[in-house]
Amino acid sequence: MLAAPNADIPAAEDAIGDALERALIRWPVEGMPANPEAWVLTVARNRLRDRWKSHAYRMTGPLPEKDRPAWEFGNDSGDSPDSRAIPDRRLELMLVCAHPAIAANCRTALMLQTVLGIDSAAIARAFSLPPATLAQRLVRAKRRIRDAHIPFAVPARVDFDERLPAVLEAVYGAWAIDWQLEPTGAPIESLSAEALHLALVLAEVMPDEPEALGLAALICLSESRRPAQRIGRGEFVPLDEQDTRLWDSAMISRGEALLRRAHGFGRPGRYQYEAAIQSTHCARGHGGQVDWVALRKLHRALLRVAPSLGAAVSLAVVDGQVEGPEAGLRALDAITDPAIGRFQPAWTARAHLLTEAGRPAAAAEAYREAIELTSDAGVVDYLSRRLAAVAGER
Repeated sequence: MLAAPNADIPAAEDAIGDALERALIRWPVEGMPANPEAWVLTVARNRLRDRWKSHAYRMTGPLPEKDRPAWEFGNDSGDSPDSRAIPDRRLELMLVCAHPAIAANCRTALMLQTVLGIDSAAIARAFSLPPATLAQRLVRAKRRIRDAHIPFAVPARVDFDERLPAVLEAVYGAWAIDWQLEPTGAPIESLSAEALHLALVLAEVMPDEPEALGLAALICLSESRRPAQRIGRGEFVPLDEQDTRLWDSAMISRGEALLRRAHGFGRPGRYQYEAAIQSTHCARGHGGQVDWVALRKLHRALLRVAPSLGAAVSLAVVDGQVEGPEAGLRALDAITDPAIGRFQPAWTARAHLLTEAGRPAAAAEAYREAIELTSDAGVVDYLSRRLAAVAGER
């Protein structure tokens, strides 16, 4: 925890960058050390200590060592009274980033970038924000941690409830960002696996928190279908066309068990509804049929507790399944979010519904719009195939 002694995240990032630069210069000549991570951390820590000793830093830096809590300064273990309750250091840091003194609209992005190492451009896309806007928020949040001397301390368990929603959102965001990445591009290695791990740790640490259980269930159920989501050279396969034999039945069972535990508390929330939606789709994995009426109830409940453009578009598709494609199209047209014109899934949904309604010319135009709005080659391949099919019907 390089930033723990002075809460200066930018300085810690600079120190790590400097250490990595030195590694690139020295390792090819001197050979790689036995413990590369420890070498980088030691060099970075020494760089920070040199900075702390400088006259300029002593005149402008945060509180001196004698005025800071003993456990906080110079304690490499970072232990606090409750730290042993959290078996993953990243979750400790995420709880720091969720401190109430940090602006609410900065907390999740700060966790994603600073703790999980996600590129700010990917975070900006996930939040539908201009990159410059997100960058400004992150700078302000890091300054706030430094200037307010926010301690790098694990909060007492009584404070977990206040910080948990932001941490859950960050774990969910990491998982969602990984699903949006182009498989043939430059993915963030094992990001979905990391999100799953963190969600399961949260469920273990907070077994009485239904939304933590719900998030773990959601990621388990969704990840169970990942092997069937792409075929060939990465062409996307929509859920209703996936080969269920490729689904991970053990992962589905684990997700279902977590969802049942969450449901037992009688306090439904966003992640539980999303997990229940995925569970309904997973019925096909053991020879069942998707209950579209139940699915519509779940989508409506989700839209009430966590309204979003994605949830509204998904509900329109389900309406089309239950009441026919024209009903789905009316639901799409009723969405007032101005971002819908730039939202690729909305154009894909419209194209599908128009095809089902027997309007191939309009469907072809919608497919062209959807293709223009994605850079995922696998999705482009799938949509192009659908476009060719409806264009041949004209």
